[in-house]
Amino acid sequence: MRRAAKVAIGIASAVVLGAGVAVAFAHTVPLRHGMMMHGMGGPMAMPMVQHGDAAFGADMQLVHAMLQGHDKISRTVTNLPDGIRTVTESDDPQMAQLIKSHVASMEKRLDEGRIFNLFSPTLPVLFENKDAIKTTVEMTEKGAIVTQRSADAQVVAALQAHALEVSELARDGMPAMMRAARARMGH
Repeated sequence: MRRAAKVAIGIASAVVLGAGVAVAFAHTVPLRHGMMMHGMGGPMAMPMVQHGDAAFGADMQLVHAMLQGHDKISRTVTNLPDGIRTVTESDDPQMAQLIKSHVASMEKRLDEGRIFNLFSPTLPVLFENKDAIKTTVEMTEKGAIVTQRSADAQVVAALQAHALEVSELARDGMPAMMRAARARMGH
């Protein structure tokens, strides 16, 4: 098995096992050309760990739980001329609460500029341009409706592409995460 493939499998295993393992794993896995995985550095670094981010573990647990229960999530995305409108809900009360908690946490992260990126090529663009995004969140009984708008065409494109990434995760769960990991590794 090629080294990069082993790294991708190891990363996905760390995600499955939890944030603590992901943090430990992230500090020890060499990437191509001798680079070490860490934070948001360089184009080859895997942006899994945000050093000094106390909420990372809790956010990882939410993501893991939603990936495990992805079949209980319904999601629709409407592309707007200046952004997106997503409706993410579940008939399962526990999953609905996970969705609400995740949306609230990600809204706060965007507002504060604290990126939480698991292999997404679109999130860096969104966080770099966070001040160009107007976000409206409406919590529903079953989840959340999120509308994000921007006057910047590049940001609108990134919002729409990210909405597709999230929809794929909601549809396919962990296999979608693995595909995203392989894509970021160039495979």
